[in-house]
Amino acid sequence: INNILFLQQVSFLMFKDPRYKGIFFMLLAALGFSIMGGAAKALKGSFSAGQLVLYRNGIGLLFLLPGLFIKPPVQVGGKLLRLVFRGCMGASALYTLLYCILHIPLGTAMSYNLTSTLFIAVFSWMVFGEHHGKGVVFAVILGFAGMLLIYKPVMHLPWYYHVAGLISGISSAIAYMTVNRLAKFYDPRIIVLSFLSAGFIIPLVTMLLHYGFGLQADGLFIIDFRAPQGVEWGWMLLMGISALLGQYFVTRSYGADKAGIVSVFGYANIIYSVFIGLLLNDPFPDWFSWTGIFCIIGSGTIIALKKKKQKSAA
Repeated sequence: INNILFLQQVSFLMFKDPRYKGIFFMLLAALGFSIMGGAAKALKGSFSAGQLVLYRNGIGLLFLLPGLFIKPPVQVGGKLLRLVFRGCMGASALYTLLYCILHIPLGTAMSYNLTSTLFIAVFSWMVFGEHHGKGVVFAVILGFAGMLLIYKPVMHLPWYYHVAGLISGISSAIAYMTVNRLAKFYDPRIIVLSFLSAGFIIPLVTMLLHYGFGLQADGLFIIDFRAPQGVEWGWMLLMGISALLGQYFVTRSYGADKAGIVSVFGYANIIYSVFIGLLLNDPFPDWFSWTGIFCIIGSGTIIALKKKKQKSAA
């Protein structure tokens, strides 16, 4: 009881103190995304990744669209192709993330997805010529070493699960980089709408291809229709609502504090996911996997803090 009261007091102080609000919101966001992953994993064996993408985004649209009608967005616009591209990249990241969640341990799947920080650093250098110093180079090397350590102990799993995990991280990185360049042109809700719409329309189109042209369902992109039954509706709603809450608290977090500070605490997602996975009968990670996970966390932390320091100096 004393421990619970202590945690309640810490949570209250973090929420009330403006110095810790951003961290508090990011921890909640990480928990939301971890619960989303756990709910998706609970539906393993009943639904494919593509089917989960359809329902997850459909639920998101049900909550988002009324708000857009009640309070219409005020924006400059004019970057429709870039907006569509962001939506497609976000949908690709979600497809591959959910595919990994259904087939490999939850903590490992989330670790792959959070390698987006590494790929952002690499792509920023390759595409925009942004160089953040030797510390970021070391962090990128550390992060890729972490991926190899995660890959090594689960070599018995098919190689394409690992490829899907890497695509998840790469797609997320490209989507985040596009969001950064869309922010000055579009209301944040419209940027989220592009992601939800792409993730709803694409599986609908593949479903039409399945029923209209006889393409075989493949468990990922080409899907058939399956309605949830009984308790499955509860898991589906939990998946959609927790993902929306995760997105909401991410927005609140970045609005409350500097990105370089709060983004570090997003890695709590991995720790949450490991323990939620254990509750869902995932194996406990061995020391190779734990070393890889902490390498990725350390890598992202170094990159975030290095960028924060550079922005402060500027």
